[in-house]
Amino acid sequence: MSKNRQKKVEETSALEKSAEKRAMILETKKKSRLPWVLVASVCALVLAAGALFATQKTEKKIMVDNSPNATVSASTATYPVELFSDGKARHFSYEADGGITIRYFILKSSDGVIRAAFDACDVCWPAGKGYQQSGDVMVCRNCGRKFESIRVNEVKGGCNPAPLGRNIEGEKVVLKVEEILSGKKYFDFSNRG
Repeated sequence: MSKNRQKKVEETSALEKSAEKRAMILETKKKSRLPWVLVASVCALVLAAGALFATQKTEKKIMVDNSPNATVSASTATYPVELFSDGKARHFSYEADGGITIRYFILKSSDGVIRAAFDACDVCWPAGKGYQQSGDVMVCRNCGRKFESIRVNEVKGGCNPAPLGRNIEGEKVVLKVEEILSGKKYFDFSNRG
């Protein structure tokens, strides 16, 4: 074989070896990227699932209420004043941490004032029965005592419905979530005496 021909064969062989090495290196790099892409994808999915779970858990604590007209935020529960214009007590509930459901009612009393109280009192709360309305009075479902609507949110202690702070802001009845949570003691039945 001539020297030129032999030189061309060697160059071709060297180029082929170089191409093989290059292919191996490139292929290795591709293989090493794949696990990182998979790890990143799995991490993104886990973070997305965690965010979704956290959002659902937060929503679970928010107002559970039988009024489609309520507006609830992290700090307040708001109801339209007109919802109570008929003088009927409307019962609502709020799910607090620990699976405790705090119940309360709002009504417009016979003197025209919108009032709010927990559906419990200092005496009968362990029975967990609350109040029902009969005409212009709220009746304790446990002991049968009757309380005039104008005394709700005014008289404290004993078997009176435990007062719940509320504000009237324009055409809205506004309850602060922290006020609602203050009634948790009446609905934590693990503390019954």
